[in-house]
Amino acid sequence: QVRLVESGGGLVQAGGSLRLSCAASGRTSGRYAMGWFRQAPGKEREFVATISWSGNSYYGDSVKGRFTISRDNAKNTVYLEMNSLKPEDTAVYYCATRESPFATTKPGDFGSWGQGTQVTVSS
Repeated sequence: QVRLVESGGGLVQAGGSLRLSCAASGRTSGRYAMGWFRQAPGKEREFVATISWSGNSYYGDSVKGRFTISRDNAKNTVYLEMNSLKPEDTAVYYCATRESPFATTKPGDFGSWGQGTQVTVSS
């Protein structure tokens, strides 16, 4: 069992930046991809970004050019650098991991999820 703990969420003004972190613990041996998803009230969970074990990254269209995903395999941690934040980025952000080194954008392909961290962007 892999346990994921997100941190770094908070309240920020539009145009500001935040950096989310997600630390994995437990059964973290092996090579695994990680991802970030978000869910706003009344909306479905949305793909944000994903990164393979080797560092290949992919982004959702709504965050491309503003968000950057990265990882430190030695620390079992993935990061999400969020810049030029907009009110529509307001959501609970979830970290996820899958037992495969290859990245994917589908939430159903991820087996372990964190509890989420709230990001609120004020206008």
